[in-house]
Amino acid sequence: MRWHRTAVMFAAVFAVFGTTGHSARAAEVKVLTAGAMKAVIQILLPEFEKRSGHTVVLDNDTAGGLAKRIAGGETFDVAVITPGVIGELVKNGTLIPESRIDVAKVGIGVGVKEGAPVPDISTVEAFKAALLAAKSVAYIDPKAGGSSGIYFDKLIERLGIADAVRAKAKLKQGGYVADLVANGEAELAVHQISEIVPVKGVRLVGPLPADIQNLTVYTAGLSAKARNRIAAMAFIDAISGSAAAAVLKAKGMEKP
Repeated sequence: MRWHRTAVMFAAVFAVFGTTGHSARAAEVKVLTAGAMKAVIQILLPEFEKRSGHTVVLDNDTAGGLAKRIAGGETFDVAVITPGVIGELVKNGTLIPESRIDVAKVGIGVGVKEGAPVPDISTVEAFKAALLAAKSVAYIDPKAGGSSGIYFDKLIERLGIADAVRAKAKLKQGGYVADLVANGEAELAVHQISEIVPVKGVRLVGPLPADIQNLTVYTAGLSAKARNRIAAMAFIDAISGSAAAAVLKAKGMEKP
């Protein structure tokens, strides 16, 4: 089924855009990826490069940051971002519509330093109490465009604790929020689960309660100006296929 899907996708892409100047020879593929997918792609890269002969240049940023960079004219071959950003890129012709595919989804979790007391976050009220009791709370600065930071900042407003949490917030512009917990700058980290799991010295407490959980989907798409469409599509196939499922699970994500 997956090979059939891939074949159909390739056929659709090349029927519309052609293959001129895009051979199957070894190529460099530039990939722009939003935060939560970085750890997964880094694990999949060596095997992909070994089997395909292609080289991948990976660049990571927030979803909002990538949207601004692409709007500013940055060139790339593959983008792995949130569906909203990908949808806009398809609309304005930056991405090939037929190449679009959801590759992963992930929820938001809470992290604490290894050895520190583990707060109860099993219910919405318990989660609120944990946030209020913490001396400091780290999350992505909403102004940086990270999806988890934007959601969490709105969530604390809904929960009626925005002023209290913002007063002790440790905001990060991008990267792993849990780094602030690991180095002692913050007591709690609230971030995508897949961006808490890789950080040494930090323990994942668990996901947000189901009633307030926010699942983020990550979608891949091929640039209309990709230098080697065959190589770029092979990369998309590698991160969306069955081989990626185990890596996604290990990093706190799952197939969409």
